[in-house]
Amino acid sequence: MVKFFIDPGHGGIDSGAVGNGLQEKNLTLQISKNIRDILNEYENVQVKLSREGDETLSLTQRTDAANSWRADYLLSVHINSGGGTGFEDYIYPTASSDAVKYQNVIHAEIKKEVDFQDRGKKKANFHMIRESKMPSILTENGFIDHPSDAAKLKQQSYIERIALGHVNGLVRAFNLQEKEPKPPMWDGLELHKEQIGRIRILKRINLWKRDANDQLVFVRILQPGEVYRVYGYDDLYFGQYDVGDNHWITKIDGYIKYETPSKALLKKANEFYQ
Repeated sequence: MVKFFIDPGHGGIDSGAVGNGLQEKNLTLQISKNIRDILNEYENVQVKLSREGDETLSLTQRTDAANSWRADYLLSVHINSGGGTGFEDYIYPTASSDAVKYQNVIHAEIKKEVDFQDRGKKKANFHMIRESKMPSILTENGFIDHPSDAAKLKQQSYIERIALGHVNGLVRAFNLQEKEPKPPMWDGLELHKEQIGRIRILKRINLWKRDANDQLVFVRILQPGEVYRVYGYDDLYFGQYDVGDNHWITKIDGYIKYETPSKALLKKANEFYQ
């Protein structure tokens, strides 16, 4: 059994870095939960997060929790700031040879999934990697105050790519084996066969069917907060999304938000359903 302690940086009264309408504490929690969810698809793995919500925790509380749980590896997830751009990761200056090996693998796998500028593999005297009794790494995933990096961090599909890169690194580093194949999950919901995306309803909007002559037939009004799987799109009626069973939602800016899964997740779905 391999025990991974995942630390979403900051939280609670400590927002971490702030910029471009984003807060570091929220992004690190999103990434960390995605990492946990994907890791749970592997055999003989236990995952513990330092926080599950918007909680205030000291650095000492975090490393104490990892040490008392006797984790095999600690991963601390952060977002950078300060005028730069790109991705980098850190281990302690006198880290073990295992920590160096794991950093090499994890860094390489993250870079395969994201197109942040590569700022390199680094060493620093940070609390999380100094006070943890197991091999550890701290990752800095883009700069929240850089417009280009922030634009990527606002995309759920990019958050998932960041998480997948971390997981792929852990899988390689610890030689993890997948459990029996299960339908791929996207934010806790099963990704269906031929699904290409999803729609979140922002304002009340009509759900339609099409008759044999492609004329619209009103079904009902959709409510804000509802989410629908998307299986296709065409240009009829100024553009409509196919949400299954001949139901359609019209593309109207401000009324819906269309999102797509990462390429890696779509590939996994295609492999599962083929």
